[in-house]
Amino acid sequence: MVEKACKQCGRIIEEGNECVVCKTKDLTTTFKGILIIFDASESEIAKISGKNVPGKYAVKVIK
Repeated sequence: MVEKACKQCGRIIEEGNECVVCKTKDLTTTFKGILIIFDASESEIAKISGKNVPGKYAVKVIK
């Protein structure tokens, strides 16, 4: 399994070739760090990072 990160929103995709959040196919395997958000409405980190959908995100996507 190769994880890919969306270049637009940073969502980490484990299956398929399309981001489930922003629906783009612009993905990369080059990213650093992982941020997991369980409850976006209560998470300070989610608010700071601008993520409003729970899930697994790359901290830095290398474009």
